Amino acid sequence: MRVIIQRVKSSQVTINGEVVGKIGQGLNLLVGIADSDTEAELDWMARKCLDLRLFPGTDSNSDRWEQSVQEIGGELLVVSQFTLYGDCRKGRRPSFSRSANPEQAEQLYQQFVEKLRQSGLRVETGVFGAMMQVSIENDGPVTLLLER
Repeated sequence: MRVIIQRVKSSQVTINGEVVGKIGQGLNLLVGIADSDTEAELDWMARKCLDLRLFPGTDSNSDRWEQSVQEIGGELLVVSQFTLYGDCRKGRRPSFSRSANPEQAEQLYQQFVEKLRQSGLRVETGVFGAMMQVSIENDGPVTLLLER
């Protein structure tokens, strides 16, 4: 499982001109599911996304990352992104052989979203498998790659 985690001031997903998911301050998560992923990867990744200290502390003079998205009461926008498993080492066209098949990936993606919702935070999503436009106002910018 791979997740691009971005600290954002705001983020939204649009499909055919219609906003289907929108958040304010929090995390934008681009999620790729591998063909070998299980619930164990989902559990680890959900906990990591919720617990990582990516936000400044309450001291206005502090730039140190001392708080998690849970601690600030932030929001999450979760977008499926099978291209995170694109392998570009050979040839001129990416290979997606490590990506989970669409049925498996959608099931695991939905489970991941549900695990995040159990935190009590507001969780918005895109539409699995749809062509989406994602607008991100990155805060920092802070962008990390998580892999399990």
